[in-house]
Amino acid sequence: MTAADLIAVVLLLAVTAYACAGGTDYGAGFWDLTAGGTERGRRPRWLIDHAMGPVWEVNNVWLVFVLVIMWTGFPVLFQTVFTAMWLPLALAAVGMVLRGAGFALRRPTRQLAGRRLYGAVFASASVVTPFFLGAAVGGVASERVAPGTEASADAWASPTSLVFGLVALATTAFLGAVFLTGDARRFDAPDLVIHFRRRALGSLGALTVLAVVTGFVTHEDSPYVWRGLTQGLGLLFVVAAGAAALATAWLLLRTPGTWVRVTAVGVVASAVIAWGMAQRPYLLPTSLTVADAAGASSTLTWLAIVTLVALVVVVPAVVFLYWLDTHGELEELTDAELRRASGTAGDGSVRDD
Repeated sequence: MTAADLIAVVLLLAVTAYACAGGTDYGAGFWDLTAGGTERGRRPRWLIDHAMGPVWEVNNVWLVFVLVIMWTGFPVLFQTVFTAMWLPLALAAVGMVLRGAGFALRRPTRQLAGRRLYGAVFASASVVTPFFLGAAVGGVASERVAPGTEASADAWASPTSLVFGLVALATTAFLGAVFLTGDARRFDAPDLVIHFRRRALGSLGALTVLAVVTGFVTHEDSPYVWRGLTQGLGLLFVVAAGAAALATAWLLLRTPGTWVRVTAVGVVASAVIAWGMAQRPYLLPTSLTVADAAGASSTLTWLAIVTLVALVVVVPAVVFLYWLDTHGELEELTDAELRRASGTAGDGSVRDD
């Protein structure tokens, strides 16, 4: 395996991590949008706020990692993709900014009108962003993007782009519902367990239908990727995604526990890796190989060193943060706890005097 191949694998794994971690956050925003009016949606939105609060910002670490690897390791790929599909990527970037601002400003806002406004911005952007990211990926898979391709709607408005955008949206909804089901159990909210379990099963069904549709669409519109998905390692990971989906459905029909999150992540991770394997040896199917897109050998060497440092320092820290969150160790202090802590500090200061 060459240095370029190694960095390409790292890039694929970083994309997979963002699809799983970021996808869960976007899915929470999707269910926020569809929760209903003020009274009907109060409980689901309460859970979404508490579940997302400790970790929603850290998930963008994976996106930053993806962009750094593309820019430094495969500059031709970065230039080509961001030139040909600047519009959907710009819309996705605007969505990320608005989504973060809406989520951050909704919680401290006391006026109902303000909360509704910021909540609508957060929820709507949570739908727009994954759709356009998926559409951009579809443009790559459909062989419409090649070095020298000019920006045009044809690059990202093809049937493959449309169905990939919908798949991305369904994927986020699926992950969000599964993780919120677990969070509902952690917060001892049986009504919300039922609420989100139903939505997890429904979104898994929608994702399954879209996966079948994707097969038909790629057969006609993206023949190289379709062949890769129906043979070799691509097919292996497609089968793994299907098996994980069946396991997830079975676990959701029982009492959902920790393992349902593992199998749900397995569905998405296997699907993303299947797409990556289907494109081999191309980064842009039939037009740009890994070797042709790679930067200077010295750059790849330093990028490999930085990746190793990230594996040793950053990844364990992020995993530990996720562990703390899923075990309820990052809960905000209540007003009563804050008052009690303040009173204790005040008593101490009096005694010191």
